[in-house]
Amino acid sequence: MKKEFKMSRERFEELQKELNYLKTTRSDEVAEMIKVARGFGDLSENSEYDEAKNEQGKLYSRIGELEDILLHAVILEEGDLPTGQVTIGTTVTVTAVKGGASRTFKIAGSQEADAMHGVISEDSPFGKALMGAREGQVVTVAAPAGDMQYTVEKIER
Repeated sequence: MKKEFKMSRERFEELQKELNYLKTTRSDEVAEMIKVARGFGDLSENSEYDEAKNEQGKLYSRIGELEDILLHAVILEEGDLPTGQVTIGTTVTVTAVKGGASRTFKIAGSQEADAMHGVISEDSPFGKALMGAREGQVVTVAAPAGDMQYTVEKIER
């Protein structure tokens, strides 16, 4: 079974725009880089040509990755998600059972995760532990330092 990439409609559209940009504008830019580099002479000792070909490889790799993601995308509509429990698209506040420190996270699909900004993936260990939890419930998160427990304080959509 192929992996499903769960995401919002906004993220799906962002990825479509990126793919379109890479296939048109960026592809033309890289082709021009290769053309210019060829003009510098002997390709066996031409670092500009090597760099342009490396850039082309990165471009094709990202295009392939985006095509796969978009092909297997599952767009989550807010109205279809259950209420009163942690799901993709909810913002959840948790408090550590030991230590009492509170933190707030937004749960997102793997293509939207941004841990630096408090957006965690449903596929991450923390996200998996939180999925389906309700307010007041204690969840256990497997961490390298050992299992940690958190109480779900608040769930917002």
